Amino acid sequence: MNEQEVTKLLEETGAIMHGHFLLTSGLHSPMYVEKFNVLQHPLYTETLCKALAERFRNDNVQLVIGPMTGGILLAHEVGKALGTRAIFTERDNGVMTLKRGFYIEPGTRVLVVEDIVTTGGSVQEVLRVVKEQGGEAIGVGLLVDRSGGKADFGVKTEALLKLAIETYKPENCPLCAAGVPITKRGRTGK
Repeated sequence: MNEQEVTKLLEETGAIMHGHFLLTSGLHSPMYVEKFNVLQHPLYTETLCKALAERFRNDNVQLVIGPMTGGILLAHEVGKALGTRAIFTERDNGVMTLKRGFYIEPGTRVLVVEDIVTTGGSVQEVLRVVKEQGGEAIGVGLLVDRSGGKADFGVKTEALLKLAIETYKPENCPLCAAGVPITKRGRTGK
C-alpha cells in the first residue's frame, strides 16, 4: 500500500478527521486520527498490517511486540503475516512491562509495532523492555507517524503514513479565532 491508499482507507473509515480538536496535550489541531475507527474492521486491519509486515519481510523478524491497546491488534496481525510469535506490553503501576507469561528470549530479533506515534514515548518504553529482556530490536513499524519526523528510535523505522499535523496553543489557535466549534480528542458524537 502506498501513502495515498492508506490515507484513503483512513479517511473512508473516519480514522482521519478534520475539524477543530482539543488534544490530550491541551493543544488544538485541525486534524485528529482515531485509530480504532479503522482497527474495528478486521479486514482493513489485516490489510494494513500485511503492508507493514512486507516492509520487514527480509529482516529475519522472530517476534513482534506492541504496546497495549492498539499495539495488541497490530502485533497479532503483523506477527501472523510474518509467521512469528506476537506479544504485547502493558503498564503495571505506570511502567511498561511484560505480563501474562510473555517473555523475550535473549538474542531474539524483535519488531516493535505501534498504531500512531506523536512523541514516540510508548515505543521508547517498549524498546526498553525489549533491551531489558535481552532482545535485539531490529525495527519499528508504524501505521501513522504524526511526529513530523521528530520521533527517532535508532533502528529501521517504517510508517505506512507520515503526517505533519499542525497544533496550536489555545491562545494562538486560528480555529478558535474563527469561531470553529471544538471537539475534545476526536469525539464526534456518533
